[in-house]
Amino acid sequence: MKEKESFKTDFIDKISKNGIQQLTPSQIVDELNKYIIGQENAKKSVAIALRNRWRRQQVSETMKDEIMPNNIIMIGPTGVGKTEIARRISKLANAPFVKVEASKFTEVGYVGRDVESMIRELTDLAVNIVKKEKQSEVEPKAQENAIERILDIIIPSLRKKNPEPKTLNADNTKEGGDSSAVKAEEPETEESNSRTRNKFRNQIKDGSLDDRVIEIDLSGDSMPMLQVLGPIGLEDMGINLQDLFGNILPKKSRKRKLTVAEAKKILTQEESQKLIDMENVIKEAIDKVQNSGIVFIDEIDKIAGSSKHNMGADVSREGVQRDLLPIVEGSTVITKYGPVKTDHILFIASGAFHISKPSDLIPELQGRFPIRVELNSLTEEDFYKILTQPKNALIKQYSELLKTEGVTLTFADEAIYEIAKISAEVNEQVENIGARRLHTVLTNLLEEIMFNVPDKNKNSKISITQELVNEKLSKIVKNRDLSRYIL
Repeated sequence: MKEKESFKTDFIDKISKNGIQQLTPSQIVDELNKYIIGQENAKKSVAIALRNRWRRQQVSETMKDEIMPNNIIMIGPTGVGKTEIARRISKLANAPFVKVEASKFTEVGYVGRDVESMIRELTDLAVNIVKKEKQSEVEPKAQENAIERILDIIIPSLRKKNPEPKTLNADNTKEGGDSSAVKAEEPETEESNSRTRNKFRNQIKDGSLDDRVIEIDLSGDSMPMLQVLGPIGLEDMGINLQDLFGNILPKKSRKRKLTVAEAKKILTQEESQKLIDMENVIKEAIDKVQNSGIVFIDEIDKIAGSSKHNMGADVSREGVQRDLLPIVEGSTVITKYGPVKTDHILFIASGAFHISKPSDLIPELQGRFPIRVELNSLTEEDFYKILTQPKNALIKQYSELLKTEGVTLTFADEAIYEIAKISAEVNEQVENIGARRLHTVLTNLLEEIMFNVPDKNKNSKISITQELVNEKLSKIVKNRDLSRYIL
């Protein structure tokens, strides 16, 4: 039994070092089921791809570089859960994740964003993630240093003591400060100074001095003007001007009057920046991107040229595909933190493919997305489950919103079925926008209630019945012109 427990501990430790949680494919699907209804095939494919990231970390070094990620392309109408699946797995994997829209990129040579900017965004995100992790590690030490800096202002040590500390002590007396602050002006021994500092240190820690106002020096940012140079952002250029000119331009500092509580927060942040080794942060972040980064490319069907049109805008679309190819295939992108290899980044693409087909993508790009998953349109039964089962179900959201006004909102089961039925009908008759239709239907159903609470509607309990749903929505659904514009 002990051997099993020790194996489990080692297993978890091993995984935490790699930054990927120890979820098996079936556990990943179970987690996704809490937020996404149906689409079992897509969930399985994504769960396997995610688990394979961890499996790759465990193989020998010689084989590790040979194992390439199986990129996925998800095909299905809008609002069926493509983006939500990708968003949820990024949280499960604790991995750098960025969502981009293919339609926003332009071919090299045109004004606009180039495809390499997605990797720069991913790297920036990874640096911030690692930086936060390191900050939490050094926070206790940073808090201690911040308290010492505040102490140096309130009660300077004998070595650091200013010849004229009267201004601060006078302010403290006005604020109703301790008389020992005034005594600091008198000649004192190192022992008494240490006792006084200890007394104030304890008061700062327990919050007794949180409302006291002090004046502190804060380092200012002398670089804001360099961030506006033209239509192309500095991030896209891959240049970090702060590092480039940081040592040349003088660092400005400004004085600010803050309460001790505010000063503690700001100085803790400053001190944590000093304690973090940014070289290690960047090194770890780049490793995180290269081995566990996930890029979700939405609307990939918008850059697929239809077979009917071979002129005009399609030339530019094909250019974006050609630019995208080396990134997905595996290349080195220069970022402001250094070169980043994209060979083992997982790419998940998605598109509705209403007009074009996946086969309209250039063959080379199709080959880089070997796993294709088709997502199904949502049925009436799916809508009912979406309204009731997920942790973030819409009905739960509206109930929580009205709870803030002291109103309890309840839905009869028949009413929920009716909402699901109406949503499915409108999707069939007007335009299939998937689960997003539930937003429009519920908004119209609850509009009057949301408007009248709390001043006009004084009821503490509101119940939504099937009759109320039919009364509010049946006329709109029956009139196609109305449903087209309203729902």
